[in-house]
Amino acid sequence: MINLVGTFECTVDNKGRIMIPSQLKKQLDGVTSSSFILKRSVFQNCLELFPNQEWKVMMERVNKLNRFVKKNNDFIRRYTAGVRSIDLDSNGRILIPKDLITVSNLKKHVVLSSSINIIEIWDKELYEQNINDPKIDFAKLTEDVMGDDQKNVS
Repeated sequence: MINLVGTFECTVDNKGRIMIPSQLKKQLDGVTSSSFILKRSVFQNCLELFPNQEWKVMMERVNKLNRFVKKNNDFIRRYTAGVRSIDLDSNGRILIPKDLITVSNLKKHVVLSSSINIIEIWDKELYEQNINDPKIDFAKLTEDVMGDDQKNVS
């Protein structure tokens, strides 16, 4: 499993290309030779970039779902909607398809934010709004998610 670290401000050119910052490329060393999977986020108005090996792990979980249960089929269809396989070009850029730029509301300035084993791609303004959302009490959220040692013991 990959453990990515960092938040990087980048720009999208008029063709939809984003240069992957060198610090992030170093963390992805060994996986940049294979393709990435780009998809819509389930919960946020951003995109998720999966290294191929991380996508395979996710698909192993999804493939265990019983396709004869309607809600499973509905989930799979929506989860994989708009999924694209993309590669780094020779200049270290990824090309974001126009439809995914539109659904994620990407403008010129974007943020690539590590999210453990994937990279979230956000419009910079939307990212800042999300991170600084006054409706979310981050201290309380942290306590709820991480505070109960008995629930979180592996």
